[in-house]
Amino acid sequence: MANAPAAAQALAVLQLLGRHADPLPAATIARELGLPRSSTYHLLAVLSEAGFVSHLEDDRRWGLGVAAYELGSAYSRQAPLQRLARPVLRQLVDVTTHTGHLVVLHGTDVLYVIEERAPGRPSLVTDVGVRLPAQLTASGLAVLAALPHRQVRALFSSPEDFVVRHGGGPRSLTSLRAELSTVRRRGYATEDDLITPGLSSVGAAVREHTGHPVAGIAVTYPREVLGAADHEELVAAVITAADALTHRLGGH
Repeated sequence: MANAPAAAQALAVLQLLGRHADPLPAATIARELGLPRSSTYHLLAVLSEAGFVSHLEDDRRWGLGVAAYELGSAYSRQAPLQRLARPVLRQLVDVTTHTGHLVVLHGTDVLYVIEERAPGRPSLVTDVGVRLPAQLTASGLAVLAALPHRQVRALFSSPEDFVVRHGGGPRSLTSLRAELSTVRRRGYATEDDLITPGLSSVGAAVREHTGHPVAGIAVTYPREVLGAADHEELVAAVITAADALTHRLGGH
């Protein structure tokens, strides 16, 4: 049990970072936990190597890393989320007559956990278990837009994180931030031709009780079949579904 104190201290660091909206300096972490600075830096180095914390060098602060978010997402991907989401998704598909899906963020990708195919609609690449670049999907953009800016920066920290498919999509953090700003302003995300040529999607974020986005819900449709008025109705239906699932999860 020699490692038990170190394990408890590592968990305390993660819990402290999780309670704060913004990353913290190492000195603040040490002070609030009553730890020596040398021990604090050692814990942060170990957690950083495993991906549970991320060092923001420009700000000289530490925040939660991708592995910590993936751990939280793994809980959301389990049966409780699926059971709560499936009736909402079925109703969305009934209303829109287009295929709907639910995703969770997994690093810089989205993982598809539910696909509800509309009758008569073709099969899509977004089957259950498929992973796609988050910045290229409507559901992924909706989730990313609901994350803190620093977390998005930690996720997309290098040019290699920006995967291009069919020649489109954000290729830098600057262009991604501009896209996410548009999503936040209008309350939903869109995607055209980036995943499958000829198909478009509309997505919105699903939040839990803390306001954190735990999933994205979206509908995919052939672009040529929708007029402007139909598109507005589809957007309203997707936002309504996201709000309904948010309410089921205890969010607002």
